[in-house]
Amino acid sequence: MPIQIKNVTTQKNNTGHPYGSNESLRPKTEEGRTVGPISYMFMWTGEGINLGNMTLGASLIVAGIATLNVYQTFMAAIIAVCIVSVIFALNDRVGYQTGIPYVIQLRMSFGLKGSVVSALLRGVPGIIWFGFQSWIGGTALNEIAKIMTGGAFDSVPACFVLLQVLQIGLSLHGFKAVKWVETAVSIMISLGLGYVLFVLLTNHSALIVEKWVAAKGSWGLPFFGFIMMLIGYYSALFLSAADYSRELKTGISNKARVFLYFFPIMLAFVLTLSIGAMLASVTGISNPVKAFAIVVDNSYITFVVSAFIVIGAIGVNMMANIIPPTYVITLLTKLHYKPAVIITGLLALCSFPWVLVQDSSAKGLGMFILIYSAFLGPIVSILLIEYYILRTQQVHIPDLYKEDGPFAGFNPAAIMALIIGAAAAFIMVELAWVVGAITSGIVYILLMKYAYKQSEFRKGTIFDQ
Repeated sequence: MPIQIKNVTTQKNNTGHPYGSNESLRPKTEEGRTVGPISYMFMWTGEGINLGNMTLGASLIVAGIATLNVYQTFMAAIIAVCIVSVIFALNDRVGYQTGIPYVIQLRMSFGLKGSVVSALLRGVPGIIWFGFQSWIGGTALNEIAKIMTGGAFDSVPACFVLLQVLQIGLSLHGFKAVKWVETAVSIMISLGLGYVLFVLLTNHSALIVEKWVAAKGSWGLPFFGFIMMLIGYYSALFLSAADYSRELKTGISNKARVFLYFFPIMLAFVLTLSIGAMLASVTGISNPVKAFAIVVDNSYITFVVSAFIVIGAIGVNMMANIIPPTYVITLLTKLHYKPAVIITGLLALCSFPWVLVQDSSAKGLGMFILIYSAFLGPIVSILLIEYYILRTQQVHIPDLYKEDGPFAGFNPAAIMALIIGAAAAFIMVELAWVVGAITSGIVYILLMKYAYKQSEFRKGTIFDQ
């Protein structure tokens, strides 16, 4: 069903412009969209082939024992990618059709003031992921520095800071830089990791079969928990899908956009989860960079692959972990894009990413994903119900920018549904995303229908009387 947007009026808000004074938050025009479908797929390939996903694969090996075998791992990945792709295409539609970013989309359900809380719940995980990816990339950069200096230099923190400065500088150039960096990254990192896979299968296949392929594993809670973990990894991304789809050129159908997400994400999962699990099986170390240095005892190869890892960290951060928090900071501080990028980078420096992954275990990263997805599942459920069911895909976009308009203040029904959904998710953290999403969706519909009947947020919905 094609989207139906009510006619845009020329009525201005108190900033003197119908879409506010901050250009970075205004709807993206057709002329301003520079990303084609092929580049879009390369972007998601580059985003998915990263050390975070490899670490998720490594998290399957706990104390030398695989919680899932290879068949269970791939089945979980297929189920997760199907769910992720559909939600991406559903939630990206408002951004794709209207050009608005995620922080403006939130106002439809939560209101101008209420959107601050929900925006922070997306921005904070993005900043922590930014710091984590940079820390892993800094580890790889340190391996390069040790090789170049003959071991004289050995400081991961210094490399971490240097990488942060570089990424901030690149991100100041906006989404055009993201497009080109991601395209280059997706090609180079795929080649590098393809070689890693070849080395593992050639030299360590017997140990991999014993520790992972032939492991008993489980089709029970660990299996479904891993599906939730994979969905949770992308939950922050498909929640802010509008931030990416608003850059995509127009004319692509809704069904076609499902495949723009499915194929690159599936490719990324198959490659990264496999390599992560294999490295952990062979070495017993959950940090992929350190594990690889042990598996490939060759300084030249380690140098090249470490360089690919650094490039990959830069690519995934520019795509997934810088833009959404930057928009959140723009919303909260009224700053423009470039100073908001700098603040995002500085906050990521203070995220203590080394706590999430120790050499012996990556369970900290998995738990972090499950915890924040307990909040993001309810938010995406509320957004989809609001847009597709309550408003039947009809919204007057300029109203979202009016500080005294129908979306001013906060929607108590959305806030209550978010809190109740998140509370339910924590009852069973292993299935946090799906439990929170289903609970909050049901609660939101009931509250919008039976409670807060005088709320301005009922106007324009199917419950408007």
